[in-house]
Amino acid sequence: MAKDLNLFASVLTYAAPSSNYRGESEENRTVLQKITRGEHEYTVISPESMRNALREILANAGLPANRRRLHDEDQLAVEFESFPDPDRYADDFLFGFMVADKDAIKENAGKPAKRDSVLRMNMAVALVPYRFNATFHQSPQNAGDSPWRNATNSALLHREVSYTAYQYPFALALGDCRTGKGPQWTRALLEAIGELSNVAGGHARSYFEMAPRSIVARLSQSLVAGFDTYGFDESGAFPELARLKDGDLPAAEFWLGGELVRAMAEQERKRFASLGVHLHESPQALLAALADAAKLGEAKAARKG
Repeated sequence: MAKDLNLFASVLTYAAPSSNYRGESEENRTVLQKITRGEHEYTVISPESMRNALREILANAGLPANRRRLHDEDQLAVEFESFPDPDRYADDFLFGFMVADKDAIKENAGKPAKRDSVLRMNMAVALVPYRFNATFHQSPQNAGDSPWRNATNSALLHREVSYTAYQYPFALALGDCRTGKGPQWTRALLEAIGELSNVAGGHARSYFEMAPRSIVARLSQSLVAGFDTYGFDESGAFPELARLKDGDLPAAEFWLGGELVRAMAEQERKRFASLGVHLHESPQALLAALADAAKLGEAKAARKG
């Protein structure tokens, strides 16, 4: 029996000023989280924050969701409708769960208490190094006859900011997506990745889209991507595309979309097409075509307007 296909993809976002995904504040300074790559620091956004945004996008699209955020608690909090059930809830199916409550497990004997995520994601990393940029803002004093006050004086707020695009990889083992409503829910997940926004803690004040500017994807029986999943350079190019040739990476398994294709010279586009590479100027069209090729449910009716 032939192995099922696996989908590997690297996504590049558009560049914009970002103060998303903050760490612990230092007095009145809001610090961005960063990692070191080579000789420089790069701001990052966690896969957990992207997964949470995807969960909310899917719930807003009408998919059955077990977990929802509670915004009126004094700490980060969520509420579950019932014991996790991957046959009933799309978020339990796609993002997995773990129940450690022994009483709940005992009351729901026969139901799994944990499940791995179908969607695998890694950290989003800035395309350019952090340049130690920051902005200053003054929070006004809440004075006069205000019925409440957060502080007795105005405050000067110091916020780190980075002007950058981000790149992040994700992967799906399509054999894990075949049961029940899995194909339909996985197609919806790919659509949500094409419209990913509201990621990380700064989104209430900072509008930063994580939707694709460019995508490099591979649909293959291979168990690994086989290419640098953080392969976009500072110009938005993907140098490892030079490896799409006989004896290296099988060109017919690759799908390219977005600005990477739109900016491609006509001669290069013809060469890739002759090798069997799938080219789409729209990242959203690429994700829909991948869902079709992977036989993930039925395509959603075309939007009007």
